[in-house]
Amino acid sequence: MNAVHGANPLRDAADRRLPRIAGPSGLVIFGVTGDLSRKKLMPAVYDLANRGLLPPGFSLIGFARREWQDEDFADEVYQAVKQHARTPFREEVWQQLSQGMRFVQGNFDDDEAFETLKKTMDELDQAQGTGGNFAFYLSVPPKFFPVVVQQLKKHGLAEEKGDSWRRAVIEKPFGHDLASAKDLNGIVHEVFSPDQVFRIDHYLGKETVQNILALRFANTLFEPIWNRSYVDHVQITMAEDIGIGGRAGYYDGIGAARDVIQNHLLQLLALTAMEEPASFDADALAAEKTKVLGAVKLPKDLGKSTVRAQYAAGWQGGARAVGYLEEDGIDPQSKTDTYAAVKLEIDNRRWAGVPFYLRTGKRLGRRVTEIAVVFQRAPHSPFDHTATEELGQNALVIRVQPDEGVTLRFGSKVPGTSMEVRDVSMDFAYGESFTESSPEAYERLILDVLLGDANLFPRTEEVELSWKILDPIEQYWDRHGKPAQYESGTWGPAEADEMLARDGRSWRRP
Repeated sequence: MNAVHGANPLRDAADRRLPRIAGPSGLVIFGVTGDLSRKKLMPAVYDLANRGLLPPGFSLIGFARREWQDEDFADEVYQAVKQHARTPFREEVWQQLSQGMRFVQGNFDDDEAFETLKKTMDELDQAQGTGGNFAFYLSVPPKFFPVVVQQLKKHGLAEEKGDSWRRAVIEKPFGHDLASAKDLNGIVHEVFSPDQVFRIDHYLGKETVQNILALRFANTLFEPIWNRSYVDHVQITMAEDIGIGGRAGYYDGIGAARDVIQNHLLQLLALTAMEEPASFDADALAAEKTKVLGAVKLPKDLGKSTVRAQYAAGWQGGARAVGYLEEDGIDPQSKTDTYAAVKLEIDNRRWAGVPFYLRTGKRLGRRVTEIAVVFQRAPHSPFDHTATEELGQNALVIRVQPDEGVTLRFGSKVPGTSMEVRDVSMDFAYGESFTESSPEAYERLILDVLLGDANLFPRTEEVELSWKILDPIEQYWDRHGKPAQYESGTWGPAEADEMLARDGRSWRRP
């Protein structure tokens, strides 16, 4: 039997069908008592363990101000897992995982607490066999990033010894403008080298976002028409049907554009518009995304090509909703945007002249994130106008959430004797095509951190280029009056509809 036929894919380390399992390691979560940790991080750790993707001796350390013992922390994780885990609860998995759980009580500026953390990590190296490999997850407000990373440096916790590794995981926002992003990057890189830093954008961990790459580059069907010769425009939407909830302290002064467009939507734009990478390793992907973001061009008239707005009172889901300025903790004079829409262009050969419309908002019609590639109209030369008057433009819609999948809209003849063409849709849904449910984004991202795989994490250059795009828009808004208003439960302000109408286009209604 020759080597090809005798090869066993189960023994092939490069076989991508095999699950990637993290080696000996541990995770330290700063801010472990927060919502993100309770609803996303701790359940994701359990789900990874339940799927057999964590090593038997995996360790989880919580760091916070609460006066907890290890048992209290384990109980907190247990409750979070029971309430929010994606996979079924299994007692044997929990028992093994809980053996590696520890809690360190203290403030971020508490030297004694960081010394206790160091001792705890050393103890887990011996008891659990973590091999000195730890990732530090900063699930804390950005103002605490500097003090935490400096404390890690001061107490020798960021230092890699021998073959062991140390990594830092940073949640958005990565600054609030270009200057602050550069300052933050400078502080973090004084302690951690660039390849030790993982900036979390949870959208990039979603299966449908990763499927953009497969859709474009694993098929010959779409890529030949993925350019200015066939594409009329692209719409990228992230809509939420909720208000700010209890996040007034964080949200006011930040706003929709900084919270969503600077990271999530510009990353989706980069994946949609980039050239084919030489490979799917982190360096090659980052190189192509950086090229696209560097080629983004702002319109000359920001007044006509950008819109910011705030939700006003209205009806949402059958209940009366208050306006943003009436929310608890919000300054009645606040100019913070809860809706933002911008028109961008990409100054390169593939996309010259094709507008990319990005929009995000709270208290909109429904919760949805999608990328719609809208194609140019056909000339319809063999058809009478009446045959195609109900025909819209062909569109490929990638649904990121919820109902993850892809829809292709095109024209088809209506059954009957006359020639009449109307829009129809072909629909692919993850839930119907695959028996296994998609992992949560944080499962994929935490596993990638432990594996040292940086494919899905924005690099320093991407973050700074994104702020270069958004900063002039924010500065323009600061100089020009108050935000527009839109009624809660609608799809945004009239000004946003007018922005597209001036170009002879209209927003999709997802």
